[in-house]
Amino acid sequence: MDWAALSVSLQLATATCVLLLPLALWLGRTLAVTRSRGRPLGEALIALPLVMPPTVLGFYLMLAFGREAPLGAFWHAMTGSGLNFTFTGILLASLVINLPFAVQPIQRAFETVPSHLREAAWCSGLSWWETFTRIELPLVWPGLISAVALTFAHTLGEFGVILMVGGSLDGETRTLSIAIYDRVQAFDEIGAGIMSSVLLIVSFVTIGVVYGLARRKGGPGV
Repeated sequence: MDWAALSVSLQLATATCVLLLPLALWLGRTLAVTRSRGRPLGEALIALPLVMPPTVLGFYLMLAFGREAPLGAFWHAMTGSGLNFTFTGILLASLVINLPFAVQPIQRAFETVPSHLREAAWCSGLSWWETFTRIELPLVWPGLISAVALTFAHTLGEFGVILMVGGSLDGETRTLSIAIYDRVQAFDEIGAGIMSSVLLIVSFVTIGVVYGLARRKGGPGV
């Protein structure tokens, strides 16, 4: 078992969930309540990582993180270091590729909240923030749990984008999925099997949580 790779994977998955959840909450609610003509475009952009090949997305992110690109140049000017082949780089890449896994369950959950509940809360004197925290969030929490579970599991299993952006630096960018690939390349089937079993168990538990919450709440979590 490659414990260093497991540690990197867990750190990456945890950081991705913590940083992505506030953004996913805002985007999910905005897409759920808005009726603007730009909504389909926004939904398409968020869903793009689902259909784009990981190596293609990883290639474009690698270019964007390079020092010749505006983002990479800005980061280098601010920190004195690059983004490619660093933990920060794979974290930024993870935020991009996990956007649909975080936003879509939350959006579906907010779409089940009747608009008249918000209007009744406002008529009762509640502010926007009070309505959001006291009325909406308790109703959409299964969607939040689903978003966190899917994002966490997908981050643990992501391979192509992380490899393109981060490479395979031990203790820095070498995640468990990359370690499995390296073990297969070295013909270490036992080691690859053990690590694959860990990811399989995590994925199974995650799907169980998602479907359990969806069934309890009538399906907004998926």
